Amino acid sequence: MASGRKREFDSDAALDAAMHVFWQKGYIGASLMDLTDGMGISKPSMYRAFGNKESLFVKTTQRYIETKMKAHVELLFEAGVPLKQRLKNHMMSIVDMQCSSEQVKGCYLVLCQSEIISGVIPKEAEQILVEAEAMPMQLYTDLFEHDPEAIELGLNHNAHTNGLSLYTMLKGTASMARSGISKEELARSIDTIINGIGLH
Repeated sequence: MASGRKREFDSDAALDAAMHVFWQKGYIGASLMDLTDGMGISKPSMYRAFGNKESLFVKTTQRYIETKMKAHVELLFEAGVPLKQRLKNHMMSIVDMQCSSEQVKGCYLVLCQSEIISGVIPKEAEQILVEAEAMPMQLYTDLFEHDPEAIELGLNHNAHTNGLSLYTMLKGTASMARSGISKEELARSIDTIINGIGLH
């Protein structure tokens, strides 16, 4: 029976392929044909394995956060590394990904988050994008509020503004990378923003 047939594709590989399509075209621009062609599966197989386009997007976004973002976050808390270097390592790790020739340039989340204003992204897909938007701001604000070196330097007094500065820069580098600006140029901008918040 059809329901008992063994799945003939790797689910993680299929999600990675769907991620590539959403990363290139955004949620709105990615058609079902784009997705199934990219994943190398039929529409019935996609629906059986992942549900509709919205459900697929939610699963893909969860996988992006899990596989693409966690390694960047860990750099912020590397033991024995000064705060300035931790921030530089973290931000350049993200810029490296944004500029990589091994995948679509820019940032999957930034591209899809920019589509929320359209009002046509379904509720569950919009919700995961809104939650993903809040995470970096909370992460950076908490870092500036609680990191001993940040407190010593007085950066905790402007924790939210400092966090917003970093996140704004990284959303900007995502767009610039997508436009073809080089990693080397963006690295100089990263240095400028880190110096600007008081880490000389």
